[in-house]
Amino acid sequence: MSEKPKILNRNIVAQSQLFKIEALDLEFSNGVARQYERLARGHGSNGAVLIIPLIDNETVLLIREYSAGVERYELGLPKGKIDNGESCVQAANRELKEEVGYGAHNIQQLSSFSLAPSYMEHMTDIMLAQDLYPEKLAGDEPEELEVIPWKLDNLTELVMGGECTEARSIAALYMVRDYVLSRVDKV
Repeated sequence: MSEKPKILNRNIVAQSQLFKIEALDLEFSNGVARQYERLARGHGSNGAVLIIPLIDNETVLLIREYSAGVERYELGLPKGKIDNGESCVQAANRELKEEVGYGAHNIQQLSSFSLAPSYMEHMTDIMLAQDLYPEKLAGDEPEELEVIPWKLDNLTELVMGGECTEARSIAALYMVRDYVLSRVDKV
């Protein structure tokens, strides 16, 4: 497994406004050929950001919004696509203002997560937002989002409660809790 498979051919099987399905003809280093399908980013996609807005070292701001994939309202972290010409920091601050009603003086990228690397090309930049200030921008949401402060000490209740099921949000929340605790312990 030292050498990546060669992509012999790429074919678009289907396409929507957001996504395209690609068939990849691959040849592995041992000579075996296979076709894999993957969900690829649509035209003009620059990736996405997921923001962890902390109002203090103990409290994150979550949003409740409708999730069409599971056909219900979910609690999670603010997120959105990176627009053309934006950095991940600029996109995070814009999405934060649109979805939560706050901007941040301090935004840093902590990591990047894949959703399902076996069949999705998509990556999400995980952004920590601190030193928040009130500022609201009009966004593309069809309805007002509910903003809910949540204590990082209560993450198990959040996850076990069944209202927050998105793996990216859950992983990012636990990651930032440990990150903040490790920094507080050193002070």
